[in-house]
Amino acid sequence: MTVDQATQSRAQRQAQTREKLIEVAREMFLTDGYAASSLDKVAVAAGFSKGAVYSNFSGKEELCMAVLDSIHEEQIEGVLNAFAGDGDLDSRIDAFTAWAREGIGQPRWTALEVEFAAVARRSPYVATELAKRHREVTAAIAELVRRVTAEAGIALPMSAEQAAVGLLGMGIGLGAMRSLDASIDVDVFAAMMRAVLRP
Repeated sequence: MTVDQATQSRAQRQAQTREKLIEVAREMFLTDGYAASSLDKVAVAAGFSKGAVYSNFSGKEELCMAVLDSIHEEQIEGVLNAFAGDGDLDSRIDAFTAWAREGIGQPRWTALEVEFAAVARRSPYVATELAKRHREVTAAIAELVRRVTAEAGIALPMSAEQAAVGLLGMGIGLGAMRSLDASIDVDVFAAMMRAVLRP
């Protein structure tokens, strides 16, 4: 085995270890909550030493951030896929609504988001990282709004960034409400999207 192959194998093993830790931590955080989960428990459940956790993450906050990143990536992918069809704007909003019925307001990850957001009150690192991620998500939504409205030939009465902030805020609020009351229908989100995107 060459030096390059050995280095690549180490990097691959570390990436696999990191992925496994995120997977195990995700289930533990979603099931037991952030506060009740420890790095020791994550390490044992994943089959690694606590040192393996610290060789990949600076601590529990960074590990939870990675877990939330994995959830957010899935959510963003769902939204992008919903709007990726060839139909008109109304059919794309219908596709988004179908996705949102399952994708918005899942109680376990909504509870984790709320619990972890409370950590930001005492952790500048968490506050900074959460704000950075919200800006990244908002930018992705703004780009989607620009593309979808341009394809539909629609001129928004506000900037794409303002529309993105409004839609993201509505989605977060609706998700929190649906995590407590699953009977709340996402059709209200579709109606608001049509009001924003089809002035």
